[in-house]
Amino acid sequence: MNDYEDHDGMGLAALLRQRKVSATELLDAAIARTEQRNPGVNAVVIPMFEQARAAAHAPLADGPFAGVPFLLKDLGLNVPGVRTTHGSRLYAENVGATESELVARYRRAGLIVFGKSATPEFGLTCTTESRLFGATRNPWSLEHTSGGSSGGASAAVAAGIVPLANASDGGGSIRIPASCCGLFGLKPTRGRTPFGPDAGEGWSGMSCLHAVTRSVRDSAALLDATAGPDLGAPYAAQPPARPWLDEVGAPPGRLRIALDTESWNGAATHPDCVAAAEDAARLCESLGHHVERARFAPSSIDQVRDAAFTVVGANVLWMIEDGARRLGRAPRSDDVEPLTWALAQHAQQIRALDYAGAIKVLHRTGRELARFLARFDLLLSPTMGTPPPRIGVLSLSSPDADEQRRVLMEAIAYTQLANIAGTPAMSVPLWWNAAGLPIGVQFIGRHDDEALLLRLAAQLEQARPWFARRARVR
Repeated sequence: MNDYEDHDGMGLAALLRQRKVSATELLDAAIARTEQRNPGVNAVVIPMFEQARAAAHAPLADGPFAGVPFLLKDLGLNVPGVRTTHGSRLYAENVGATESELVARYRRAGLIVFGKSATPEFGLTCTTESRLFGATRNPWSLEHTSGGSSGGASAAVAAGIVPLANASDGGGSIRIPASCCGLFGLKPTRGRTPFGPDAGEGWSGMSCLHAVTRSVRDSAALLDATAGPDLGAPYAAQPPARPWLDEVGAPPGRLRIALDTESWNGAATHPDCVAAAEDAARLCESLGHHVERARFAPSSIDQVRDAAFTVVGANVLWMIEDGARRLGRAPRSDDVEPLTWALAQHAQQIRALDYAGAIKVLHRTGRELARFLARFDLLLSPTMGTPPPRIGVLSLSSPDADEQRRVLMEAIAYTQLANIAGTPAMSVPLWWNAAGLPIGVQFIGRHDDEALLLRLAAQLEQARPWFARRARVR
């Protein structure tokens, strides 16, 4: 399949329906590219080739992605008999007993899972480097990160191994890798896709599950196939008025867009990232939208930063304690990476009162953003406050914890807000800097309104196509 990379996921599925290609040929193309390119980028860390070959030879589900090869992020999603390590040596031999509901929905959509992609330990940072699997590299520049925590997914898609891959987002972990690797990344509304049966939510509602893709329509069709609560879900997003795929190509109307190039958390913003957002603003204006500068900041930035830190720290501490319990012993500092352990030690001091107060601060911030978005349809900003950092800078084993935290705050300077508020947001690949690195731009929408984001994304994709702009990893 020499033209494998000329198609998105829906395009490959169309070839299969037209009997121009078989599922085994699609899988062979993906495996061949994994074997050829993965040594350079280190995106696929747990191969599932034999399971996938059996699925490709079996009758295919009649879904929108029938026969399309696919990767799961090695964080939170279980396949019976396959390891789920969460990027941590503490869970290196952890094997799932039940299939995650989202995985079952992927299979019903026709996707053929042939491996798991890399993640940093517990998805904690904006690079994909771990002591367990090593560093995942950016196909656009192997010295730079592919982002995190879905950096294995983004590297695999940018390298042409798959046209779309599962990803998750607790502080920007879909949008940041999409920005780093020149991809489309949609973070859905809180509660849009299922965490069950083993969990009800991630990071107290800040995390969500979806994908990174090369095309907008793949993201929309995949969300159609996977959205909705599973049995016993603690809450769910409002269902759409019509399929999201129908929004791709639908006119977005004349939108009121707020442009903000000053980070909400006080971190610095690189001039390249400002330039990317301002360029996107001009593009939107050329398409007939109204864009004006408007600043959004929470009523207490310090309180919001501390609240998010408290919630993530408490969840990480639980992961460490639970991992050690599974091994029948107490946790040790060498079970996890140094900055993970430091976060867990800080979390030991968190009181129940602190945690309850943190949740209230995060919910208050979501209300503040909702009031801001009553004046505008969308909030436009850089996706990140920094271009893709070099490998090592954001590592959880970095010897310079202060520098790691500074750059981390720059990386999540715009993305974390949507996780705190639970609103949908997307990173769109419209700009590359002078060094040839992708610089994404972010749009944040109102609760439950992925439809508007997808309509605008499709309009931008048509106005400035990015699909043919490819990293070349050989």
